[in-house]
Amino acid sequence: MMLYSETSGNGPELVLLHGWGMHSGVWGAVLPGLAGGYRVTRIDLPGHGRSRVAPGLGLEGLASAVLESVPDNAVWIGWSLGGLVAMQAALMDGGSCSGLVPVACSPRFVQGDGWSHAMSPEVLSAFANALQDDYRATLQRFLALQARGSEPANGVLRQLRGELALYEPDRSTLRDGLDVLASTNLVSQLCKIRCPCLFLMGERDTLVPPDAAWAAARQMPDAVVSVIRGAGHAPFLSHPDEFVSVLQSFLEQREFAGKRHG
Repeated sequence: MMLYSETSGNGPELVLLHGWGMHSGVWGAVLPGLAGGYRVTRIDLPGHGRSRVAPGLGLEGLASAVLESVPDNAVWIGWSLGGLVAMQAALMDGGSCSGLVPVACSPRFVQGDGWSHAMSPEVLSAFANALQDDYRATLQRFLALQARGSEPANGVLRQLRGELALYEPDRSTLRDGLDVLASTNLVSQLCKIRCPCLFLMGERDTLVPPDAAWAAARQMPDAVVSVIRGAGHAPFLSHPDEFVSVLQSFLEQREFAGKRHG
């Protein structure tokens, strides 16, 4: 299944994956800073943006669909749900993923035995139930949670609402995405991810606390954590310049620097 994508710039390959309910346009604030030195491919996940709906894919299905649509030997940068897709792709096909950057992302989004660095299952379950009654209002509440704590929160919320208004996903896509967030637990598989990894987190994230990244990184062979002060769940929107600077530093310090061209 080929997904909608847009490519900009020249250089080593980067793949950008958005989060739940959004689309690839959400990366607009950081695209100019990245496309100056990299070839950036932005993907709309199934049922999001301009990619057709494919119900019930699950995490492996989402990762497989993206793998069919992106260049090999790329660094995958995934926000929230997109970060889970990127982690799964790295586990399934390491040759396509030369590096991994989960943004405001955790290998497990809900609390469970041995994993307290997440939201309670009841919170996510409440969102899933509310989708049945008024999914637009539920989407707006979720956007507000993503913006909460950011500097400035109102500005981030306006950007998220603006992007959502362009391409609103349907109810089944949103429900499937919440199912993935609620059911996925990649903690025990982190040790199998061999490529370099940067967890890029927001200090004030109320959905995915930075502690989740530190706990995950300790279980991986080559992982580091960077926390952007004053940022919430969408650091690339609230702090785009710092986000690009941290990301570029990681890319240049790792083996990807030797692959730069153009």
